[in-house]
Amino acid sequence: MEPVYFVHLSDTHFGPTAEYSRQGHRSLPYARHVIDMINHLPTRPDFVIHTGDVTTHPTEAAYRLAAETFADLEYPVYYCTGNHDRSADIHRYMPMGPKVDCQPGIDTLSYTFEVRGERFLVLDARGPDEIDPRGLLSAQQMDVLRREATPDGPPLSIFTHYPALRLNAPWMDANMLIFNGEEMHQALLPARGRLRGVFYGHIHNSMQTVRDGILYCAVASTFAGFTTWPNEEMIRADHDAMPAFNFVECLPEQTIVQQRPFARLAGEPVRRTKENDSGSLED
Repeated sequence: MEPVYFVHLSDTHFGPTAEYSRQGHRSLPYARHVIDMINHLPTRPDFVIHTGDVTTHPTEAAYRLAAETFADLEYPVYYCTGNHDRSADIHRYMPMGPKVDCQPGIDTLSYTFEVRGERFLVLDARGPDEIDPRGLLSAQQMDVLRREATPDGPPLSIFTHYPALRLNAPWMDANMLIFNGEEMHQALLPARGRLRGVFYGHIHNSMQTVRDGILYCAVASTFAGFTTWPNEEMIRADHDAMPAFNFVECLPEQTIVQQRPFARLAGEPVRRTKENDSGSLED
């Protein structure tokens, strides 16, 4: 088997215009910078996976700006539905590489694709608005997961927006998890011998969890961070966090995840205000 390489990024939070900002930073210049970095990596990835929150508010203008920006990528790109996204909008506005949909229609964004003997599954855990910003895997999505998570088969990687398991950060555990994440974990156990990992975003932070031999790997946002300390009861922006993406190496004998942080852009200083210090799950 030849190695398969992919870039994992998340939480770009496009707004409707180039001037849109969140937590004191404009999101568009960082997205453009990340795309330029990816296009000039010394090792070419096979694809790019964006694990959700393409936009902050799911408007046509925001998605069209995102689609125009990501069109500059020199590699196939795939998307998950974030809590700020709508699956139908990603279907409608965001071109993707070759894939096979797991459910009919455009209201769910769940699909598989394969690259040189490696299998990849995207799950849609966006639930009803009433539970936002938490996630939920529907009965249909759980069925998809159980069909894929079998003991036998090619190496498997899973992508979704939300964390499934507790992160030992009180405000995140109360607000950010998949409601039936424990059920998801149990469904994954039969496949742990072939499972590369579960890759997600949402928490704007780089974190890795290993449980029962399964890797859960979060990537930082491309421009804005949250803190995740074990004693924090309230959401707080992390002004010391560096934006980043991950470079994942699927080798025959092992999986390597490189975190690729990068410096803040010139002209984008952190504006420390009370509102920015508190962060936001809504803005």
